[in-house]
Amino acid sequence: MDTEERYINLLTDYGFRKIFGEHSNKDLLLDFLNELLQDEQGEVRDLSYLKTEQLALSRKDAVDLCCENEDGEKFIVGLRKSKHNFFSNRVNYCYSLPIWEQEKRKKWDFGLKAVYTVAILNFTFDEDKHQAEKYRYDVRLSEIERNRVGYDKLIFIYLELPKFTKELDELESRLDNWLYVIRELHRLDNIPDKLRDPVFEQLFKAAEIARFSPDQVRSYEKNLHYSRDLKDSLVTEFAEGWDEGLKEQLIEVALEMLNEGESAERIVRFTGLELAVVKELEHKKRQ
Repeated sequence: MDTEERYINLLTDYGFRKIFGEHSNKDLLLDFLNELLQDEQGEVRDLSYLKTEQLALSRKDAVDLCCENEDGEKFIVGLRKSKHNFFSNRVNYCYSLPIWEQEKRKKWDFGLKAVYTVAILNFTFDEDKHQAEKYRYDVRLSEIERNRVGYDKLIFIYLELPKFTKELDELESRLDNWLYVIRELHRLDNIPDKLRDPVFEQLFKAAEIARFSPDQVRSYEKNLHYSRDLKDSLVTEFAEGWDEGLKEQLIEVALEMLNEGESAERIVRFTGLELAVVKELEHKKRQ
């Protein structure tokens, strides 16, 4: 094991799924969702994990977790590591699929079950960068003049993690605690006293790398280092002379599009990168 971190990084695919996507850690996901959705949902008492195929979600959704409660309501919880073109369009298309999937039930009478989407974003919306303290967005279909919710079966909650800047001594709520842990877990050496309760103690125990099997450690480290190493090498190798920030953003976009199954030609059109760069990304991704 070549990492010096004691706990896994929750902002990696492996770390996110390990903590929120394993049945043995279901209480962690329940606690997180109950903090987010207490006003809309009340208490979520239990969840069952679903395969994405059961919701007819395509690869391009890149949805990490799909769950269902005892009333048949769906909960989609995802980690989005980098922004991409037409983010809102993709979200509205992909995450509304569980709504129309419900018509496949026998004797369906349009009695729709709600779909809750929670997206943890490791980036900020360009249009809202000036609102430094606003990191939570609750999105509904509403009637504008009277500011009333017009449709309550499709609920989106976006959390812009880079805007959540509170330090340990500034945490005021349980949701604050959750966002702090999601952001900082891999930087911590021990569980802070302020976070000592059964749920977070379970989380820290599940996230401790020393408890992993050798295969789990290898899988985690591969996932942890892949994007960073690939991005750094390609920025150096193919993008000399470009603005550094722009280079990194384009590489991130290309990686995300490859993960979503986009063709090399389409990525070239979207990013402006050379075809050789995208092909090299494709090649290294398969290694």
